[in-house]
Amino acid sequence: MAPGDIHRYLVKNILQRTINLEGNPLSFKEMSAVDLHQYLQNLTVKPLLIDVREPWEYQTCHIHSSVLIPMREIPTALNELDPDRETVVICHHGIRSRSVSTFLSNNDFTQVINLSGGIDEWAKTVDNSMPLY
Repeated sequence: MAPGDIHRYLVKNILQRTINLEGNPLSFKEMSAVDLHQYLQNLTVKPLLIDVREPWEYQTCHIHSSVLIPMREIPTALNELDPDRETVVICHHGIRSRSVSTFLSNNDFTQVINLSGGIDEWAKTVDNSMPLY
Protein backbone atom coordinates (compact mmCIF):
# COMPACT_ATOMS: atom_id res chain seq x y z
CA MET A 1 0.00 0.00 0.00
CA ALA A 2 1.14 3.54 -0.76
CA PRO A 3 1.41 5.94 2.22
CA GLY A 4 -1.76 7.78 1.21
CA ASP A 5 -3.66 4.49 0.93
CA ILE A 6 -2.49 3.47 4.39
CA HIS A 7 -3.69 6.78 5.85
CA ARG A 8 -7.09 6.47 4.15
CA TYR A 9 -7.41 2.89 5.43
CA LEU A 10 -6.60 3.96 8.98
CA VAL A 11 -9.03 6.88 8.89
CA LYS A 12 -11.83 4.75 7.48
CA ASN A 13 -11.30 1.65 9.60
CA ILE A 14 -9.86 2.93 12.84
CA LEU A 15 -10.45 6.65 13.37
CA GLN A 16 -14.04 6.62 12.09
CA ARG A 17 -15.23 3.99 14.54
CA THR A 18 -18.77 4.14 15.77
CA ILE A 19 -17.69 2.62 19.06
CA ASN A 20 -14.78 3.51 21.30
CA LEU A 21 -12.05 1.08 22.29
CA GLU A 22 -14.07 0.00 25.34
CA GLY A 23 -16.96 -1.06 23.11
CA ASN A 24 -19.24 1.85 24.02
CA PRO A 25 -20.90 3.99 21.32
CA LEU A 26 -19.08 7.22 20.51
CA SER A 27 -20.97 10.25 21.69
CA PHE A 28 -19.87 12.32 18.69
CA LYS A 29 -19.55 11.91 14.93
CA GLU A 30 -16.38 11.59 12.88
CA MET A 31 -16.22 13.04 9.36
CA SER A 32 -13.53 13.00 6.73
CA ALA A 33 -12.45 16.31 5.24
CA VAL A 34 -14.24 15.64 1.95
CA ASP A 35 -17.45 14.58 3.72
CA LEU A 36 -17.35 17.59 6.03
CA HIS A 37 -16.75 19.97 3.12
CA GLN A 38 -19.77 18.57 1.26
CA TYR A 39 -21.85 18.63 4.44
CA LEU A 40 -21.00 22.28 5.14
CA GLN A 41 -21.93 23.31 1.61
CA ASN A 42 -25.45 21.97 2.04
CA LEU A 43 -26.28 23.69 5.35
CA THR A 44 -28.19 26.91 5.82
CA VAL A 45 -27.24 27.19 9.51
CA LYS A 46 -23.50 26.72 9.80
CA PRO A 47 -22.02 24.88 12.78
CA LEU A 48 -19.42 26.38 15.05
CA LEU A 49 -15.97 25.38 13.78
CA ILE A 50 -13.54 25.23 16.71
CA ASP A 51 -9.85 24.91 15.88
CA VAL A 52 -8.07 23.54 18.96
CA ARG A 53 -4.49 23.90 17.66
CA GLU A 54 -1.93 26.37 18.94
CA PRO A 55 -2.00 29.99 17.68
CA TRP A 56 1.10 29.52 15.49
CA GLU A 57 -0.58 26.53 13.80
CA TYR A 58 -3.78 28.48 13.22
CA GLN A 59 -1.78 31.36 11.72
CA THR A 60 -0.11 28.91 9.33
CA CYS A 61 -3.44 27.74 7.95
CA HIS A 62 -7.05 27.38 9.02
CA ILE A 63 -10.52 26.79 7.66
CA HIS A 64 -12.37 30.00 6.87
CA SER A 65 -14.85 30.95 9.62
CA SER A 66 -13.21 28.67 12.20
CA VAL A 67 -12.59 30.04 15.69
CA LEU A 68 -9.33 29.41 17.51
CA ILE A 69 -9.70 27.99 21.01
CA PRO A 70 -6.49 26.10 21.86
CA MET A 71 -7.09 22.73 23.47
CA ARG A 72 -5.78 23.88 26.85
CA GLU A 73 -8.40 26.69 26.89
CA ILE A 74 -11.44 24.52 26.13
CA PRO A 75 -12.34 23.84 29.80
CA THR A 76 -12.43 27.57 30.62
CA ALA A 77 -14.28 28.43 27.38
CA LEU A 78 -16.95 25.78 27.97
CA ASN A 79 -19.41 28.23 29.56
CA GLU A 80 -19.18 30.51 26.53
CA LEU A 81 -20.17 27.76 24.09
CA ASP A 82 -23.69 26.58 23.27
CA PRO A 83 -23.98 22.84 24.01
CA ASP A 84 -26.99 22.56 21.66
CA ARG A 85 -25.23 24.13 18.67
CA GLU A 86 -23.64 21.79 16.16
CA THR A 87 -19.90 22.02 16.74
CA VAL A 88 -17.05 20.80 14.53
CA VAL A 89 -13.70 20.29 16.25
CA ILE A 90 -10.50 20.66 14.21
CA CYS A 91 -6.79 20.08 14.87
CA HIS A 92 -3.73 19.08 12.83
CA HIS A 93 -4.35 15.34 12.36
CA GLY A 94 -7.59 14.67 14.27
CA ILE A 95 -6.11 13.41 17.54
CA ARG A 96 -6.41 16.52 19.74
CA SER A 97 -9.81 17.28 18.24
CA ARG A 98 -10.95 13.75 19.08
CA SER A 99 -10.01 14.32 22.72
CA VAL A 100 -11.83 17.65 22.74
CA SER A 101 -14.86 16.05 21.03
CA THR A 102 -14.97 13.47 23.81
CA PHE A 103 -14.65 16.20 26.44
CA LEU A 104 -17.45 18.27 24.89
CA SER A 105 -19.72 15.23 24.59
CA ASN A 106 -19.04 14.33 28.21
CA ASN A 107 -20.12 17.89 29.10
CA ASP A 108 -23.55 17.59 27.48
CA PHE A 109 -22.73 18.89 24.01
CA THR A 110 -25.19 17.02 21.82
CA GLN A 111 -24.02 17.72 18.25
CA VAL A 112 -20.24 17.29 18.05
CA ILE A 113 -18.31 16.36 14.91
CA ASN A 114 -14.60 15.55 14.89
CA LEU A 115 -12.72 16.29 11.66
CA SER A 116 -10.82 13.03 11.22
CA GLY A 117 -7.47 13.59 9.55
CA GLY A 118 -7.56 17.21 10.69
CA ILE A 119 -6.48 20.28 8.80
CA ASP A 120 -3.75 18.20 7.16
CA GLU A 121 -6.35 16.03 5.42
CA TRP A 122 -8.42 19.14 4.59
CA ALA A 123 -5.40 20.73 2.90
CA LYS A 124 -4.69 17.56 0.92
CA THR A 125 -8.22 16.75 -0.22
CA VAL A 126 -10.33 19.93 -0.05
CA ASP A 127 -8.11 23.01 -0.31
CA ASN A 128 -4.72 22.19 -1.79
CA SER A 129 -3.77 25.89 -1.76
CA MET A 130 -3.56 25.60 2.04
CA PRO A 131 0.00 25.20 3.33
CA LEU A 132 1.04 21.92 4.90
CA TYR A 133 3.25 21.78 7.96
